[in-house]
Amino acid sequence: MAEIIGSVASVSAPVEIRERFSLLGRIRYQLLGGLLVAVLLPQARWLQLPWLAPGSSQDTFAGTTVAYLLGAYLLRRLSRYPGVGSTAPVLPTFATAYATVISSFFFLRVEYSRFLFLASFVLAVAWYFFVIIIERRARRPLLVLVPGGESQRVVGVGLADWRIANSPEAIPDGCTGVVADLRADLSPEWEKFLASCALQGIPVYHWKQIAESLTGRVEVEHLSENSFGTVVPSSIYFRFKRLGDFLIALAALPLALPLAGLIALAIKIDSRGPLFFRQRRLGFRGNVFTMLKFRTMRPQAEKDGAHFTIKNDSRITRVGRFLRRYRLDELPQIVNILRGEMSWIGPRPEALPLATWYESEIPFYAYRHIVRPGITGWAQVNQGNVAEIEAATSKLHYDFFYIKHFSFWLDVLIAAKTVRTVLSGFGAL
Repeated sequence: MAEIIGSVASVSAPVEIRERFSLLGRIRYQLLGGLLVAVLLPQARWLQLPWLAPGSSQDTFAGTTVAYLLGAYLLRRLSRYPGVGSTAPVLPTFATAYATVISSFFFLRVEYSRFLFLASFVLAVAWYFFVIIIERRARRPLLVLVPGGESQRVVGVGLADWRIANSPEAIPDGCTGVVADLRADLSPEWEKFLASCALQGIPVYHWKQIAESLTGRVEVEHLSENSFGTVVPSSIYFRFKRLGDFLIALAALPLALPLAGLIALAIKIDSRGPLFFRQRRLGFRGNVFTMLKFRTMRPQAEKDGAHFTIKNDSRITRVGRFLRRYRLDELPQIVNILRGEMSWIGPRPEALPLATWYESEIPFYAYRHIVRPGITGWAQVNQGNVAEIEAATSKLHYDFFYIKHFSFWLDVLIAAKTVRTVLSGFGAL
């Protein structure tokens, strides 16, 4: 399970915390247990094997096997990112896998049992919920901190137990990793200690790598000091993503238009004023565009300028509060996606005044605009909307993490977490 649901998820090759795992924590036992629970159990009748069970189909058996393994594979790929120790991605991941196989059967006209597919899907989800909960309680890495430099800044970050090394003499029992400021001028004794740890197979990490792995944030003081890799994200995926954004937006229009009509009617009944809120925002490659939203505030709410939205903001209408909670006010941004101004997933575009302030305070803030802004993003699913400058700065660190790890799999994880965010109303103001 180390590669599927780590308490400390590995986000890059140097940050892979090695732990002592139980049998349930090993991938082969997870897969075997899942095959027994989610594939064989639904098809076995009176403990008979699936190919002997009355009425069972070999096509259904093969299909549920492929769907289960595909779901497990997708979940494993998503494990590279922080926060996948939660159960949030399980349901969307297996729903995607089973829907893919069922769609293939439908178009190929292969007969299958809907009941057995449904039972297999439910049991697969239940199995991984069980595994993740057990592993999350049983596994917690012990990280030993070497004093010196800025390494103390990472102490207290969750999902790990911390112990400060008082002297470079012995390695604590059960240590799963040593954290130090590898750019600081450490004494020869501590340098020898770190070398000894490495020789014994205990990973040694720079404190910023561990902070990034645990929090999903990239804190930057100088752009040059961070391992962003290439300055420009993958051009192949960049083009693929733009095409995918356009096609999904086009396919969503027939469903979005009737819903938009109902929302427009509710807004008109609730308060006077325009249907849409238009605001100039800074987007892809620093270009300014007009972002569309359904209006959720009273008319003239920002006549004195834009302000952060606060909790229980009196400017928000009754319908607007509902729209914000379930992110329905963002629906018109499908138009921005079709125009190429936005993506479904990416850093949230900032209003011009706030973007101007950031650029004056942070010289490399413009790097945020190297990808298209999105309706949802890594910051939105981890932090939600913000109501003050400090929280907005924290959100920027999440945005830099997204840019650094820009990939299809991170987008899949964000999409899965967005489902939970929308249903729970997390981060809405």
